[in-house]
Amino acid sequence: MTSGTLVFDGDCAFCTRSADLARRVLPADSDVVAWQHLDLAAAGVTAERAQHEVLWIGRDGAVSGGAPAVAQLLRAAGLPWSLLGRVLSAPPVRWVAPAVYRLVAANRYRLPGGTAACRLPPRDAA
Repeated sequence: MTSGTLVFDGDCAFCTRSADLARRVLPADSDVVAWQHLDLAAAGVTAERAQHEVLWIGRDGAVSGGAPAVAQLLRAAGLPWSLLGRVLSAPPVRWVAPAVYRLVAANRYRLPGGTAACRLPPRDAA
């Protein structure tokens, strides 16, 4: 059983680089998987959600996305990273973290390591 699974967009160079950094700090029993190589249905996640936010699947199977997912993976990483994860999970930081996450995600193609392939697809209007 893993301590958790980080799910990222394998088509995005910025996301792949970030996932590589996460691999270095997460415990050895954690998984880091591109959503394109994950059985999304088994994880209870839609492709649309996986395309738009990083996901953390906890040991218990609970899925968090975006800023809460980043906080969870940092908490799983152990010291000193878990302290940062606790800060991200606590008010007032947790109130603003989702907006910051959305800003970064929307501009990931402009960030170092980003390419045109990192642009987020439009959300379905359904």
